[in-house]
Amino acid sequence: MRTVRTVAELRAALAEPRRNGRTVALVPTMGYLHDGHLSLIEAARKQADLVVVSLFVNPTQFNDAADLDAYPRDELRDAGLAQDAGADLLFAPSLQEVYPPGFTTQVRVDGPLTDTLEGAHRGADHFHGVTTVVTKLLNMVGPDLALFGQKDAQQALVIRRLAADLDLPTRVEVAPTVREPDGLALSSRNVRLAAEDRERALALSSALRAAQDALAAGTRDAATITLAARAAMTPFDVEPEYLALVDPEDLRPVGSVDQETLLAVAAHVGPVRLIDNTILNPNGRH
Repeated sequence: MRTVRTVAELRAALAEPRRNGRTVALVPTMGYLHDGHLSLIEAARKQADLVVVSLFVNPTQFNDAADLDAYPRDELRDAGLAQDAGADLLFAPSLQEVYPPGFTTQVRVDGPLTDTLEGAHRGADHFHGVTTVVTKLLNMVGPDLALFGQKDAQQALVIRRLAADLDLPTRVEVAPTVREPDGLALSSRNVRLAAEDRERALALSSALRAAQDALAAGTRDAATITLAARAAMTPFDVEPEYLALVDPEDLRPVGSVDQETLLAVAAHVGPVRLIDNTILNPNGRH
């Protein structure tokens, strides 16, 4: 695996493979890779001739400077993991390479996809930061395929809308959330959880399971399912920042779970903010 740090190096490395008709996949990351990221790289390896993993902690999507400063970083570790998972190129640009002096452009997706859930609590500028950097990465790499994780379900919807609205040729694929054996969704932020908070973090996946159980027992009313999910978090002494049942395509609130519905939850556990989600299906398939 080769590491490149500039757009010029990246495009030069991809020029010959493209001339030879080889397909390119991109796995965008902010680093501190875990098994969820590695599953995306492995999926990309199966679908494309050449796999690019980007490694860039994007400051424009953080609404909390302390969260940005605390975000874990270890490029040497990440490079080894990416290589073992099947990456061909690691694109690790500097801040100045992505946002050079004089940079003033922003790519925005407006409406409920960015106003609700994460947008309501982190500010819509969070998603404007995501869409701007993802647009830049897609333009830098020019991939045939880009892979994202379902744990960031709202982000995946926003990026799909971005690609459709701007007629981007890249196919956006979303892979299932990868979890620890006890149900905790993998996240680069999990490393910041103290031992006691690691146990408390199970509140999020417990809420999802409680909602699934309520649905399986025949409950369809969204308010009742939401109450069951919130109640499951109480023993962990974790209060959700939001816990919402929404349409999985447009994120509008639902009153009844009569078809596939997204249950999304966010909460602070100690100093760490975590998110999780699941698709509820009244037909019993998840």
